[in-house]
Amino acid sequence: MPITILLADDHAMVRRGLHVFLSTQTDMKVVGEASNGQEAIEQAEKLQPDVVLMDLHMPVLDGIETARRLRTILPGIRVIVLTSFSDQDHVIPAVRAGVKGYLMKDIEPEDLAVAIRNVHAGQAQLHPAAAGQLMHVMASFDIQLEAQDTVRTDSTAYGKVQDYEKLKQPLQMEETSPSMDALTRREQEVLALIAQGLSNKEIAVQLVITEKTVKTHVSHLLDKLGLADRTQAAIHAVKNGWV
Repeated sequence: MPITILLADDHAMVRRGLHVFLSTQTDMKVVGEASNGQEAIEQAEKLQPDVVLMDLHMPVLDGIETARRLRTILPGIRVIVLTSFSDQDHVIPAVRAGVKGYLMKDIEPEDLAVAIRNVHAGQAQLHPAAAGQLMHVMASFDIQLEAQDTVRTDSTAYGKVQDYEKLKQPLQMEETSPSMDALTRREQEVLALIAQGLSNKEIAVQLVITEKTVKTHVSHLLDKLGLADRTQAAIHAVKNGWV
């Protein structure tokens, strides 16, 4: 069965381009389109797609509120955001709303197809810049949690801890902590650059190796750490103090 997709974007040309490309993928089928958030919810209820691929900035109902409502009324649908914004004010609310993917509109077409397949399979997919914002916030909350006595007596800080718990929910992962020694020196270098938010292409330039070699290192380190994707690897590295 093909992966059924609903497109939601207020720009007709964007929807058309996505529709044309995704139609070339034999394992995907675009079943509908929406030009605003409210229409996306109505179409999702009617069509029951596997994936909703949508913009954040839409009229009537924005992408974040749309994702939040879809999670409530249609929890089985996976939402992927395709946007031009990678700042904290967009990334964090989107993750909290339950999106399973946060991608930038400059993504390569084949990479978009891979991301859709991964999200459909249950993996989280974040653009490196979005992952960097998420890790920054999580690291900040972790620092606050270390001062537990202060946190528990300060209502503002306690509220932040609650936000931290909410933030972790959409991207749950294994709490195992394999040793950094399990990785080769080059894999450790690649992991450190992933944690800094660099793409495979940027890592290749930094380390003076091919992008294909970078992908191989990423695949190996994911296997060794028992993680599903580079986003989990980056967060795992930060939380364990490896970078």
